[in-house]
Amino acid sequence: MKKLVLPFLFLSIASFGQSSLRPKIDQSADKIETKVIEWRRDFHENPELSNQEVRTAKVIAEHLRSLGMEVTEGVAVTGVVGVLKGGKPGPMVGLRADMDALPVTERADVPFKSTVTTTYNGQETGVMHACGHDSHMAILMGVAEVLAGMKDQLEGSVKFIFQPAEEGVYDGSLAGAQLMVKEGVMKDVDAIFGLHIWAQVEAGKVGYRSGPFMAAVDNLKITVNGTQSHGATPWSGVDPIVTSSQIIMGLQTILSRSVNVTQNPAIVTIGAINGGIRSNIIPEKVEMIGTIRTFGDEQQALVHKRITEIATNIAKSAGGSADVNIGKLYPSTVNPPAFMAQMLPSIQAAAGEENVIAMDPITGSEDFSFFQREKPGIFIMLGGMKIGGDPLTTASHHTPDFYLEESGFKLGVRTLSYFVVDYMGMKK
Repeated sequence: MKKLVLPFLFLSIASFGQSSLRPKIDQSADKIETKVIEWRRDFHENPELSNQEVRTAKVIAEHLRSLGMEVTEGVAVTGVVGVLKGGKPGPMVGLRADMDALPVTERADVPFKSTVTTTYNGQETGVMHACGHDSHMAILMGVAEVLAGMKDQLEGSVKFIFQPAEEGVYDGSLAGAQLMVKEGVMKDVDAIFGLHIWAQVEAGKVGYRSGPFMAAVDNLKITVNGTQSHGATPWSGVDPIVTSSQIIMGLQTILSRSVNVTQNPAIVTIGAINGGIRSNIIPEKVEMIGTIRTFGDEQQALVHKRITEIATNIAKSAGGSADVNIGKLYPSTVNPPAFMAQMLPSIQAAAGEENVIAMDPITGSEDFSFFQREKPGIFIMLGGMKIGGDPLTTASHHTPDFYLEESGFKLGVRTLSYFVVDYMGMKK
């Protein structure tokens, strides 16, 4: 009986000791809400693509320095890191926000609409914060100001990590979080927390999941090699187009026959297929590209194995061959169950239990997972949909009509601030 009671009492005492800072956090979050919204609108009107966040980084760095922090710029190309030293000894808590926008032309009718344009992959396009990174930065700047105002009472330090290139880079270099980890950002961090605004969750609510939350993402390229022939005499060659169609259908059996779908979903999508030049010529080869989404390392390895087996064996049975190339991008975002259970009361205290939602797995991906591979980390979803909105008709992320309800930003400031002081209290 003592083994059950004593740990509970220890956790309760530690949590109670930090709860005294929550009213001050709430008051400060109320006062700073207008500034957070102004920062967000400024970032939204001046978006910058991955590893081009020069103006964005300057605004952030100036704000962190104004709060008395040690600030490092140029981290992982354009990232900014600020350290707030608390008045008492304790752990280093990391907080992360991503900085980059997307090559999307905005259609939303807002006074701070982006009119920025650029050339991307050879095409003229608009630039837009169509995934909410503008709100992430503004919220974290708000948290920085709130916690700086009580730094003498903090039992530890806080590292504010403003990360570039979450949306990825396509020049072969490391992107965002992975490069920050390589450059040592996580070495002195004990735990890290992050959030993502979510357009399909109502503002004022917070979504979470214990265990695998967001999918690992991998790029897939399959080259099917045949033998070119006249379209009128297909028997004189090996048709890579027919073979490719059989491979595409075969890949769908991975999800229906190889993956245990009662545990976690998986997705294999072919997004483009190219081969041939003329109606009466069977080409020599066909290339297809796609994306793979999995949850957890074991499932990822299984799906990769089955893709290779299916593609190469179907091609071989047709008399041809297939070359399979899988490029790993981001691992699965996983909230450690024990750590999630430990920090869930902080979310419930910030939002109210009735406003905390246990979510299904999300097949989108997040490079916050690289930070979680280094140290314990929690990632949550902050509601950004209009009150009473319909998630099925609300414009989703990465679309021209993407829109955020700004009234939920203050809850983001409170939740991240609660994470910091509560975690520090648990580590006393």
